[in-house]
Amino acid sequence: MKFFFKVLLPILILAFGVAGYYVFQQFTAFKNTPLEKDIASFEITKGSHIAKISKHLEQQKIINSALLFKLLAKVKQQDTKIKAGEYSLKQGMTPEALLDLFTKGKTLQYQTRLPEGLRFEDWVKLIKADKKLKHTLTDDDYKNIMSKLETKYSDYQPEGLFYPDTYSYPRGTTDLQLLQRSHNALLKLLDEQWKNRTVFKGINTPYDALILASIVEKETGHPDDRGKVARVFINRLAKDMLLQTDPTVIYGMGEDYKGNIRKKDLRKDTPYNTYTRKGLTPTPISIPSAASIKSVFKPAEGDILFFVAKGSDGKSYFSKTYVEHKKAVIKYLLKGKASRYQGDK
Repeated sequence: MKFFFKVLLPILILAFGVAGYYVFQQFTAFKNTPLEKDIASFEITKGSHIAKISKHLEQQKIINSALLFKLLAKVKQQDTKIKAGEYSLKQGMTPEALLDLFTKGKTLQYQTRLPEGLRFEDWVKLIKADKKLKHTLTDDDYKNIMSKLETKYSDYQPEGLFYPDTYSYPRGTTDLQLLQRSHNALLKLLDEQWKNRTVFKGINTPYDALILASIVEKETGHPDDRGKVARVFINRLAKDMLLQTDPTVIYGMGEDYKGNIRKKDLRKDTPYNTYTRKGLTPTPISIPSAASIKSVFKPAEGDILFFVAKGSDGKSYFSKTYVEHKKAVIKYLLKGKASRYQGDK
């Protein structure tokens, strides 16, 4: 026993001390070892525990020790806080930085652009072609998409009821989740604008405002004119005039529209022909931008009732009277040839 205390115990203490110091050195070196290259994608599946994550990191040669990564996570009390998702790892990141990334859930984000001015059917084509999304919707689902969403508009047509934007999202996001997010964003903007609205004749509901915004979207050739275009249609509604806007006729023609609109098309009555029917169309005719929606709630001031495109820059000339409008059409569209004017026939 004396031999143990005098000889073996000091040796054991020294050995444990040396071993402990070695482990400490290895641990310190490990947690400060930077990644040698970028890793485009590292995925942590839902329900993965720290041992599995550490093993995958080691197998992919992102770290050199699964054991030390697991130890580091436990020491930092982050072993149970790691969030599932796909991550982009950058050169120079240390194991400590990886843990911080995983626990904050800063996952790799993809982007999809859903533009304004298109029809919902055009959006469907874009979404179907996007390989970054998880596709769950069938053709029949898209035809009945509003019934698939959480919305008060479940019985409405989808046209116009989505917010155009560039959407960022993580791997695994579904087509339905993207559309729900877009729809929610549209309703939020529409409700905010409606609460602070000025009352205009013919705009009795937020949906009415959305319909008019979709028309403004299709009729605006230059952003600076948007408020004036909105004012023209609001003034026409107030005077119980026909809106007389070609994009609504085109929308009502459907597949019969072949790129040009004829006089007989303007005379053929459909629910969307604003040359034959007063008031707004039954539904929006496009997906309007936020700017177009806002213009309907806060249009430009003035007594303008007509407008005509002036040239290649998209800007329009606005008139208060038909006589002034006729002169503008002859000047800008007919190159001064009054004999070609057909508006009075």
